[in-house]
Amino acid sequence: MRSVIANDTAPRPITDRQRFLNACHCRPVDRPPVWLMRQAGRALPEYRALKEKHTFVELVQTPDLAAEVTLQPVRRFGFDAAILFSDILVVNEALGQPYRFRETGGIQMEFAVRSAADMERLQVDGVRERLDYQAQALRLVRAQLQDRTALLGFAGAPWTLANFMMEGGSSHAFTSAKTLFYQDPLLFGRLMEKLTTAVTELLRLQIEAGADAVQLFDSLGGLLAPGDYAEASARWMKEIIAGLGARVPVIVFGRGVHASWDALVDTGAQVLGIDWQLRLGEAARQIPPGVAVQGNLDPFLLTATPDRVARATRELLQEMRDRPGYIFNLGHGVPPAAKLENIACLVETVRGLVPAGACGNLPS
Repeated sequence: MRSVIANDTAPRPITDRQRFLNACHCRPVDRPPVWLMRQAGRALPEYRALKEKHTFVELVQTPDLAAEVTLQPVRRFGFDAAILFSDILVVNEALGQPYRFRETGGIQMEFAVRSAADMERLQVDGVRERLDYQAQALRLVRAQLQDRTALLGFAGAPWTLANFMMEGGSSHAFTSAKTLFYQDPLLFGRLMEKLTTAVTELLRLQIEAGADAVQLFDSLGGLLAPGDYAEASARWMKEIIAGLGARVPVIVFGRGVHASWDALVDTGAQVLGIDWQLRLGEAARQIPPGVAVQGNLDPFLLTATPDRVARATRELLQEMRDRPGYIFNLGHGVPPAAKLENIACLVETVRGLVPAGACGNLPS
């Protein structure tokens, strides 16, 4: 009887989901949670097998296929969180600006948004209904993960989406949105209001469908001068986060945003993602201890060797060992040439399951 009572009162092991949520709220964890941006997709052979049968857009817009791709990296590597397989430009498409992939690479929008008349073509009403395939996919993933693994939704930040909208797709020099911001701030504001409303609706949809947290990708935030970042980008993310009502943690990832920490903190995000272009400890010292930090291994290391990945991973863990609220991640997305054994090594090193120098023996 004593042994039964002891077993009943023994603390239960923390789930991966709870570990992730605890870190988002800067609560104690047994180890940092780990997930990777773009962990689903190009680097995985099981994804490439699906890609031989379906286009990228088909995978994104077909709920059971999107759910399958979302779950693939969790099955293979056991991440603490899954992130919905999708694309930031689904918001643009839902507003009425379809996109496709160029044969030469990159994104091509059906038309560029440049004028007030172009902006009138963007329809906010019905965005939720047009993006319902995401809700369906999230519910399928949630049913598979149950409460074991955290589930993340995401969207592009309005500033980043506006750049693709106004350039008409991928570009070597995104200049149109900056030009509008400087020359016609009222028209710029009209575009950002539409994007902010649409992104808020999408994230609400994701949360209602089971997302435990959501991330805003401001991938082109570094295009802005530090003095302009708050007005051109951060204020709109702040409005989005306020509109979500603190229902789940929000992560803001601002690539190249290294001198606007006050503006990023002021968005109200519970977690700030840091890119690989500066030391993580340096960034963390500029962020209040009540805001969690995510990052920031150089993604290119995943194309190197397991031992090199293990060494760099341990260095980051050591650098952040005393920081409450740390989530291990890359400083950008998993590159297509990432080696499976390197991803496995990263995850097992964060878990503390790999003795120094033994990572090279991990199976892929």
